[in-house]
Amino acid sequence: METAASVIIDRPIEQVFKLTNDHVPEWSIVVVSEEVIEKTPQGVGTKFRTVTEDYNRTMEFDGTVTKYDPPHASTVELKSDAFDIVAEYTFEEVIDKTRVTQKSVVTGKGFFKVILWAMGWTMRSSSCKALQKELDSLKSFCERHPED
Repeated sequence: METAASVIIDRPIEQVFKLTNDHVPEWSIVVVSEEVIEKTPQGVGTKFRTVTEDYNRTMEFDGTVTKYDPPHASTVELKSDAFDIVAEYTFEEVIDKTRVTQKSVVTGKGFFKVILWAMGWTMRSSSCKALQKELDSLKSFCERHPED
């Protein structure tokens, strides 16, 4: 299942890139914690663990940074028992503001793969709405966060 959404944030691209990538639990609606397991100097290959909570269900993901090109792009792969997610962020300057676009691909495993296939169109609609709420939360966080 693929989803995508964008938001324009009233902050310079360098600040938005840093806030988006370095403060996920602070702006995300579903990510409750994130722990770096192994950090690489170039960013790519950095390993981390993320805990999410959605509809009172907690899930743990093992993550890897697969692309890190400040301030223009970053991609992470998240793996869990039920499904994997590839979340790709792109950052574009738009006249002293920044457009952030997130594209996500969710791949089900086991029984969840069947659920995705059977209910994909219904789940995609709710996933798109949830993704837009996440990006709206990022916008709010970035625009109120003090400059570093």
